[in-house]
Amino acid sequence: PASLTIQLRARDCHDTSYCYLSFDWVLPVELNSFVSVINGNDVTLNWSTSSEENNERFDIERSNVNSQDWSKVGSVQGSGNSSVPVSYSFTDRGLSSGNYNYRLKQIDFNGNYEYHNLNSEVNIGLPVKFELSQNYPNPFNPSTHIDYQIPNDGNVKLSIFDNSGKLVSVLSDGFRTAGYYTVDFNAANLSSGIYYYRLESKNFSQVKKMSLIK
Repeated sequence: PASLTIQLRARDCHDTSYCYLSFDWVLPVELNSFVSVINGNDVTLNWSTSSEENNERFDIERSNVNSQDWSKVGSVQGSGNSSVPVSYSFTDRGLSSGNYNYRLKQIDFNGNYEYHNLNSEVNIGLPVKFELSQNYPNPFNPSTHIDYQIPNDGNVKLSIFDNSGKLVSVLSDGFRTAGYYTVDFNAANLSSGIYYYRLESKNFSQVKKMSLIK
């Protein structure tokens, strides 16, 4: 526990005296560590506590280094009361290239809170290659997400085809700067079945399969 000393001073017309009061102030959550791991444009935050008291949850907040505006990007349930070490993890996915700050907002069951800041900035660099990721969720109903990355500026086209090869939708078609992208695909008007999505650029083409189940 942290120790806090308060000095009280009393004065009258003839004398000045001092009184010292010292007591232990137990923090609701003692954080052991708080670190980040970068994988492409995903950031995994790992932290651990040595003890917890009345801990309801951790809200994860992120800001751009050029802005003081913080936004909540997720939440992880706390352990309530614990006298043994507890480890936590949260992954923030699909970030654009840039520099970011993170902090934890630890909230107790009474609504009181305190912040724990990540000591270092997180840098998401530009991709080094073209890549089309598997959609998620998959199978899906009726919406899914498609991630792709491009290492150079240029024209990019992302299209959807049914199992017979017929074009059913064009999700993206035009100039894009180098970076990471996520596109949402809503298949509410389509029938269940196997579909394919294709990413095309000047020197790259890749196709992946996905399943719509209603």
